[in-house]
Amino acid sequence: MYLEDRTVRLQLWDTAGQERFRSLIPSYIRDSTVAVVVYDITNANSFHQTSKWIDDVRTERGSDVIIMLVGNKTDLSDKRQVSTEEGERKAKELNVMFIETSAKAGYNVKQLFRRVAAALPGMDSTENKPPEDTVDLQTQPSNSGDQQDSEGGCMC
Repeated sequence: MYLEDRTVRLQLWDTAGQERFRSLIPSYIRDSTVAVVVYDITNANSFHQTSKWIDDVRTERGSDVIIMLVGNKTDLSDKRQVSTEEGERKAKELNVMFIETSAKAGYNVKQLFRRVAAALPGMDSTENKPPEDTVDLQTQPSNSGDQQDSEGGCMC
């Protein structure tokens, strides 16, 4: 994925929240920088299960992980069981990022991955920072203009 002036490689593991994969989760989490915990907005139970998944991530990684809580299937808003406000509130309580998406319609999917990539370590905003391969030269005022000083050096 291209992000500003960098390429970010994301590797995704989708367990679909299935219990048969639970024993494998710690090994995936152990080497992860980001966890995206997705629930179905049309299924309140899937929303309630997210706390357990987020706890599992924190148990394995502590606070050294970026967690994004994602409410999916916004294309089925007429069947919604979990409000946007509930998702936002839970994300705030758990101190995680939040977004709603529709994988089917493609709504906010790119935005989800952009936000995750931008939150990665080393992806701090480059605003007001000079690029690392440049040198910031500052000139000092000189009374002698471009003349050489008494020691033979050049004044710039």
